Amino acid sequence: METLTFFFLLFPLLNIFFLCSCEVPQTTLYLPITKDASTLQYITEVGQRTPLVPIKLFVHLAGRSLWVDCDKGYKSSTYKPAVCNSTLCSFANSHACGDCLFKSQLQPGCNNNTCYIWGENPLINSYMDRAEIAEDILAIGSTPGVRITWQRFIFTCVESYLARRLANGVTGIAGFGHESPLSIPNQLGLDPTLNKKFGMCLSSSTRSRGVIFIGSGPYYVYNPKKVDISKNLVYTKVITNRGFLLSEEYYIQVSSIRIAGQDVPLNRTLLSIDKNNGVGGTKISSTIPFTILHTSIYDAVKIAFIKALPKNVTLVEPPMKRFGVCFSSKNIRSTKVGPDVPLIDFLLHKPSAFWRIYGANSVVQVKKDVMCLAFVGREQTWEPSIVIGGHQLEENLLVFDLPKKKIGFGSSLKLKQTSCSMYDNIIQA
Repeated sequence: METLTFFFLLFPLLNIFFLCSCEVPQTTLYLPITKDASTLQYITEVGQRTPLVPIKLFVHLAGRSLWVDCDKGYKSSTYKPAVCNSTLCSFANSHACGDCLFKSQLQPGCNNNTCYIWGENPLINSYMDRAEIAEDILAIGSTPGVRITWQRFIFTCVESYLARRLANGVTGIAGFGHESPLSIPNQLGLDPTLNKKFGMCLSSSTRSRGVIFIGSGPYYVYNPKKVDISKNLVYTKVITNRGFLLSEEYYIQVSSIRIAGQDVPLNRTLLSIDKNNGVGGTKISSTIPFTILHTSIYDAVKIAFIKALPKNVTLVEPPMKRFGVCFSSKNIRSTKVGPDVPLIDFLLHKPSAFWRIYGANSVVQVKKDVMCLAFVGREQTWEPSIVIGGHQLEENLLVFDLPKKKIGFGSSLKLKQTSCSMYDNIIQA
């Protein structure tokens, strides 16, 4: 695997790259993603610090930055906090500046005359307003692509309380937000061989890894021949929600839902974002395991799904609180795209643009001979009306094109007889 080292000094040398009219060969960086068996969190690993240390990070699509719990013995000879009123603070859109007030001695995450941004952990719905901005070495990428060593990658240091509920061994968050200059795609996109575009392909298995592709593509998997899964995607625009701390979230327009080809009767006002308070609409999330629907939407989807089930399928009492519709799977046949259950379509900005959810992503086997509809109903009073979660995204490619502010949806890779874990031909050997 080729290793590239970049000495990006953001200011002023970065301008030289944009003044160059020469063509630069494009490459794709591969970032393996593991699904944690106990928490169902999606985890990646990078190298950081001097000497280099492997760190595990929780993948957060709407994260502002890569942040690390610096209370847990962060040691590095190349750590540099951002000095107040510096160009780096301005670049990071820092909102505050100050001194170390809460520790007995200076340390990474608590220095004098440094600037801050917000840190967030969506698992505990908690924020920290003193996430210290800093630079350090970052090594990122795996086979079959390149591995990049970034000498001055900008990240944030947080306190341990913000790391609660992260999976065992995970010490931070990998943020992929679309507006923050400190997010992983926006920083790596400054490399002229990459760009601010990435594809997310989550594996449905806890035993095999999925991948995030960073760069313009193409994005290949194998079946066993090489297949470019970034072709023939359905694109829809990213809608920016300007509510409090919500601008990094990936909102899209879902105009309606179809089940088995029939429109589900919905309160359509819930499908739009309220411009006064940021409530409603649809966002995509890598932080929840199953799609959440506003209770009124869920009730309509539940009725339509039950009505479309084969007549010889028997409903059963849900064996767990999370799911509201469960049924015997004895008469459900298997197909290459999962259980043969009613198809669910999320219609996007126009009727011809829709994302189809097949059985592998619409239901989940919870015990022998029992399946459940893999959606959760919740009273989303101050939240998005629809939050698309991990189970629905697995074995589907989503391409996030940040410069063009759009997202591409692919159909289940099971249709192509492959999977997200088949991105490395070494796996096939």
